[in-house]
Amino acid sequence: MNKSQPAPAQGTVGNRRILLVEDEQTIAGVVRDYLVQAGFQVDLAADGFTALRLAAERHPDLILLDRMLPGLDGVEVCRRLRRTMSVPVIMLTALGTEDDRILGLEVGADDYITKPFSPRELVLRVRSVLRRSVQEFSPEPAVEVAGFELNPAARTVTHHGTPLALTIREFDLLAFLLRRPHQVFSREELIKAVWGWDFGDLSTVTVHVRRLREKIEADPTRPALLKTVWGVGYRLDTPDGADGANS
Repeated sequence: MNKSQPAPAQGTVGNRRILLVEDEQTIAGVVRDYLVQAGFQVDLAADGFTALRLAAERHPDLILLDRMLPGLDGVEVCRRLRRTMSVPVIMLTALGTEDDRILGLEVGADDYITKPFSPRELVLRVRSVLRRSVQEFSPEPAVEVAGFELNPAARTVTHHGTPLALTIREFDLLAFLLRRPHQVFSREELIKAVWGWDFGDLSTVTVHVRRLREKIEADPTRPALLKTVWGVGYRLDTPDGADGANS
């Protein structure tokens, strides 16, 4: 990993609590030092069972989760976390295949970073994810459309009165599309607008669309709301053809 000095803390995302789950002591020590110098509080776990216990006890604002762990691997840890918590999760993986990266996203990770990585890049990625989960700026107005009620200030959304349990990225993706119904967006446009990346693995968008469909569609295999426009991208349709309305 690149061991240049970390950037100083910026904005209100500093002083947040990070749970770092990493069994390689050298990597854990370097990453912890960078996070602390960037203004974060850091708890360490070297295995999956300890990670689950600390997550329940310390209520971290974000979890950095190694994919390969002794006893209980990162995928299973993330799966269990998602049963009770919506805390942002960034998966750290040394596995370079697309299938391995997608698996982490499918069980609920919000983001992933492939090893070896620069600790400075990791700190920037942590800040980026946290900015999506804390209100540093004035939130946009609420939206009511097609049975959805979106409250950006509380980061909650209901569908026909039923609360949806969404991860940070799922919420951001749905919020972006609800404000722009009937407009088609490519994966490149979505990854830039929702993730804030100028480039990245476009399968990240595909996986989040799939996960979102499982939560908003009556039949995710035949989506009526979040449509694929073949060769172009994705579009959110509303059954009555209504546009988004700010409340």
